[in-house]
Amino acid sequence: MERPVPGGLPGEKEEERVLVSEKSWRPCPKARRRLQGCLEWVKQQLFRVGEDWYFLFILGVLMATISFVMDLLVARLYEAHRWLYQEVGDILVLKYLSWTMYPMALAAFSTGFSQSITPYSGGSGIPELKTILTGVVLEDYLAIQNFGAKVVGLTCTLASGSTVFLGKVGPFVHLSAMAAAYLGKMRTSVTREYENKFKQNEMLVAAQAVGVATVFGAPISGVLFSIEVMASHFAVRDYWRGFFAATCGAFVFRLLAVFNSEQDTIAAVFKSDLKIDFPFDLLETFFFAILGAVCGLVGCAYLFCQRWLLAAVKENRLTAKLLATDKPVYTVLVVLLLASITFPPGLGQLMASRLTMKEYLTSLFDNRTWGVLVPNASSVADPPGVDPRGLWQEWYHPSATIFGTLAFFLLMKFWMLILATTLPLPAGYFMPIFIYGATIGRLLGETVALLFPQGLRSEGDPHPVIPSGYALAGAAAFSGSVTHAISTALLVCEATGHLGHVLPVVLAVLVANAITQKHQPSFYDGTIIVKKLPYLPRIRSRHMASYQVVVEEFMERRVVALAKGGGFEEVLVALDASVNAEYPVVESAGSPMLVGTVSRAQLVAFLQSHKHPQAPSGEKLTTMGTLGDNCAIEPIMLQLSPWTSLHQAHHLFELLKLQRIFVTRFGELVGAVSRVELRRAIEELANPK
Repeated sequence: MERPVPGGLPGEKEEERVLVSEKSWRPCPKARRRLQGCLEWVKQQLFRVGEDWYFLFILGVLMATISFVMDLLVARLYEAHRWLYQEVGDILVLKYLSWTMYPMALAAFSTGFSQSITPYSGGSGIPELKTILTGVVLEDYLAIQNFGAKVVGLTCTLASGSTVFLGKVGPFVHLSAMAAAYLGKMRTSVTREYENKFKQNEMLVAAQAVGVATVFGAPISGVLFSIEVMASHFAVRDYWRGFFAATCGAFVFRLLAVFNSEQDTIAAVFKSDLKIDFPFDLLETFFFAILGAVCGLVGCAYLFCQRWLLAAVKENRLTAKLLATDKPVYTVLVVLLLASITFPPGLGQLMASRLTMKEYLTSLFDNRTWGVLVPNASSVADPPGVDPRGLWQEWYHPSATIFGTLAFFLLMKFWMLILATTLPLPAGYFMPIFIYGATIGRLLGETVALLFPQGLRSEGDPHPVIPSGYALAGAAAFSGSVTHAISTALLVCEATGHLGHVLPVVLAVLVANAITQKHQPSFYDGTIIVKKLPYLPRIRSRHMASYQVVVEEFMERRVVALAKGGGFEEVLVALDASVNAEYPVVESAGSPMLVGTVSRAQLVAFLQSHKHPQAPSGEKLTTMGTLGDNCAIEPIMLQLSPWTSLHQAHHLFELLKLQRIFVTRFGELVGAVSRVELRRAIEELANPK
């Protein structure tokens, strides 16, 4: 029988007994409390140096591991394709089927699998990331389910080999951004801090550098390339985050290669054996400048054609229908065409089509002159060997010279690469243009070596021309011109471990960029234009009239505003009139003095808590109340004057990542400027009627 407890009820005693019994059965309560205290102390000590260090380290190691494992899987899948191609024998039909069906199946699976999970996994993802970093919310592109879809799809795309001729730099930048966004959410849960958008942007900025560093093993150029390509403005405080994460990623990526017995020590990804005692003659700088001009002109043609074809595919009735309903079918048709052209017994023998993407660069960066090696060339009937010094023979064909195969490769890959960019699968486009530029440089270098076999100097010791130096400069110049980046000059030096040609490489990159930036938007900006993403175009330096155009000329004059003393009906009319995220609040209907803003969510809550004037009297809701009494009016932190120039407004929108800002004259609301009006004004400035 239960004894009553003085001053308490039996039920309370029973509840207390249950609580005590739940805690008392665990052993060693004092030891557990001490252990919890120690763990809490360790956590505090670790986070004293900043929790960002740990999450950036995790980001670098994670992406490096994924990149290395992906390379291993791609190598195994490509070796399986080579084995299948050899095992079918000399039957031409079977060889053709094995050559075409394998990449078709992988590309179709890549498209179908990634698109079935999320439609945002196609392409490189860099144009969408550029848009996100300007302040536009595109949450679906950073969703965690997109991560798995892109990893699997990208692996299958890369396993298709040089037939499809696509890379992984862009998708890896996107993957790093998705991993950074997820780690950022984990950080807020661990530190129990409020999720800050500025912290999110800091993690995304570091993630871009990690994506490049874990592909090329180049941390310095990875940070610089991400700044040039992704950001219009860059905060110096994010510099160390990018370098730390990129260094961790690049170091682990190369360290895994050592553990896998691929290399004896940490070395460059595309290790070259270029001479450094006399890398180039001073007179050769003239030819490097010519190479930069050629890469700039070809880059302009490439960007124009790529943007035109991307728009044409979207507008054509047949291709638009396939891309809307049957994306794998469109992928199969395009890959079938590309694989048929690169079939080795056919045109592929003039394009070195049996080489992988890495073997392309390894062969083009060969320090020997191919024109001298041609007389001793052997048959290329055998597949590419393990020795990288024999890969150049894939470019040799008895019926064509080295110059013919290089020129034919450039001619065919120009339109084939543009066509491949329309495929709706996860793929990168930097590595293909990197190889294409190296081929341009190799062709010019072999030509200079043919014209000057003993070098450009007529006196003194002969110093033969090194064509691979031109290949380095061509790769940096063409890829830099297409992406509007200068850091590609450093990228080729880090990726190859060769610094002897850094000055002529920088010269070629500068000349190529000077030509391309004057005439064409970058590859990623062009994709943003075609996809019609909400991204602000850049005001070109030649448009000095941007300082003369003022906000009053292009602002939106009809702005839906609310009076501070407005009631139910005024709020209802305002919400029906526009779908803005926030509304300006003025002093009164007769006095348009701007006092602040109120969010749409608060206005909806205001309507839900008040009764409509014409509603039945039975509803138990508030009938009275004004906007100023029931809603929190946020003060205006920034506003424009009607005489603010277009250039200044554009700078503020980019720097502060604004979406909409109000215009006042002596404190009175006269209009508003959003990204739509700003973009329209810039386009009219660039293309006056």
